[in-house]
Amino acid sequence: MPKIVDHEKQRHIVAQAGLSVGSMRHYFSTQVELFAFCMDLYAQRVQNRVAELTVEKPFLPDLKQLLLQFLPVNEERTKEIEVWFLFNAKVMIYPELKKVSEEMQNGLYRTAEFVIETLVESNLAKSGLDAALEAEKLYALVDGLAIHQLMQPGRLSPERMEYLLDQHLSSLCIREEESPRG
Repeated sequence: MPKIVDHEKQRHIVAQAGLSVGSMRHYFSTQVELFAFCMDLYAQRVQNRVAELTVEKPFLPDLKQLLLQFLPVNEERTKEIEVWFLFNAKVMIYPELKKVSEEMQNGLYRTAEFVIETLVESNLAKSGLDAALEAEKLYALVDGLAIHQLMQPGRLSPERMEYLLDQHLSSLCIREEESPRG
C-alpha cells in the first residue's frame, strides 16, 4: 500500500515553525528523528509544568493538580494529548520510537506512584492500602480519562475529570481531619 502524505499539512507545520522543508531535512535526516524530537518537546513541556508545582498540606488539592497535568483539561493540554496519541500510532510503524513512548508512559506511572506514596507517607492513606496496586489503578484512571476525552471530545468536561480524580483520591484516604497532625 502506498504511503499517503499530506503535503499541505506538512507545509503548514513547517511554516508555523518558521522553517523551510529543506532546513527540516537538514536537522532531521529521518521522520523518526523528527517524531522523537517533537515528543521530547512535549515531554519537556509536561516536566516544566510539573516542576513548577509544589505539594504541601493539604496534600489532596496539590496531588490532583499534579495529575491534571496529564489530562486534556484545556486547549493546550488537549493538543498535547492529541499529539501524544498520534505519536503512539507512529510507534506501531517505527519500533525505534518505542523507547521514547515507554519513557513518557513511565513518567505518568511514576507520577501515580508519587501520589500514592505521598498519601501513605503523610498518613492519609487508608490502613492496609496496597500501594503498588493503587498506583496501577491511578495510572490507568488518568490514562483512561485522557483516551476517553480524545476519543469522545466533550463527553467529560474538565470539571467532571477533576471531580473523578477528587473522588478517586478521596476513596484512598481516611478523612483528612482524622489524619495525625505533624
